[in-house]
Amino acid sequence: MSVLWLATAAFAIGTEAFVIAGLLPVIAADLQVSLASTGQLVTVYALTYAVGSPLLAVAFNNLDRRTLLALALSSFIAANFLAAAATTFLLLLISRMLMAVGAGLCMPTALAVSVAIASPERRGRAIALVTSGLTVATVVGVPFGTLVGNHLGWRATFVMVAGLGAVALLGLLFGLPRGLPRTTATLGERIAVARRGAILHALAITVLWAAGGFTVFAYLSVPLRVLGFGPTEISLALLIFGSAAAIGNLLGGALADRIGPIPTAALGLTGMVLALALQSVTLKFVPPELARPLFLGLIFWQGLAAWAFYTAQVASIVRIEPNVATIALSLNASALYLGIAIGGMAGAVVLSVMDPSDLGWTGGLSVVAALAALLVQGRQMWLKPLKIAG
Repeated sequence: MSVLWLATAAFAIGTEAFVIAGLLPVIAADLQVSLASTGQLVTVYALTYAVGSPLLAVAFNNLDRRTLLALALSSFIAANFLAAAATTFLLLLISRMLMAVGAGLCMPTALAVSVAIASPERRGRAIALVTSGLTVATVVGVPFGTLVGNHLGWRATFVMVAGLGAVALLGLLFGLPRGLPRTTATLGERIAVARRGAILHALAITVLWAAGGFTVFAYLSVPLRVLGFGPTEISLALLIFGSAAAIGNLLGGALADRIGPIPTAALGLTGMVLALALQSVTLKFVPPELARPLFLGLIFWQGLAAWAFYTAQVASIVRIEPNVATIALSLNASALYLGIAIGGMAGAVVLSVMDPSDLGWTGGLSVVAALAALLVQGRQMWLKPLKIAG
């Protein structure tokens, strides 16, 4: 039951992290700032998470895990209420940074606690249950939060997320035991793992993939509005993306086991490049009556390919350094959010100097770079046994 409350916390955090993509236009209009500037709500959150999460994990290493989770979730909840009350864009930016501090402290702790409280034969399922909170957030929380924000005002979405966080907090306070293991990797150990060539290469691939994907996803509501989608239809589009992401997550895992992580990751990146490029082609050249259903299909394709890649990438990292897999995956999470931050900035530049229809091919270029880096990595791994044999 305790793991279920950890999954609820992950659901709240995942909803807040990604729902902003559907709320940018209404926030921009209400606070009278440009869409490009509003997109920095994505950037500051992701950058704070990427940098803050490993530093906070080390700083609070000796704190009781239940107390730490309560502190992290309380910060997350308070920051959402602050966002709901924000009357200026600066205050909203600050609230997003505070949310990232709470989320960046909560998620790694939740995963560690799920392992600590589960029996050895159930640890894999405990981790899967916690991470399923993020997956369910993309399918349910994000489209519903977008619908709430567009019909009741964007502030209502932050209140909703705060309520979800409060439910998780109460559940953990009453359902989680004290005295759980407190050990975590030191900053020096993290840096040592990050400096290993194969891990550093893999982290760069994750950054490039996330940057390309979130150049588009962070501003997805902009081209949707260009095509004439209303608030309810934008929520439907996000539901389509989230459903595809959930399917891609399962498909990527199955294919990684069958054909290997690197071939699966390469397929995912290739599919993602095509989906993003065709989004730009659709917006530029296809008549509106055909562009609308085609664009929805490409959103599904993007979500399917992107998250099939990510699952395979995680499996690949575990295989590269199985002895330090926990540290490597923590670093990969930071790389993910660093890429999201870069994507938020890149999308803002596109909207400032180009057209919404240019988001797709711009993001696609970053994914092409990720694919090239992956193929280099794969070639090195395939040639390594030959060098040993020689």
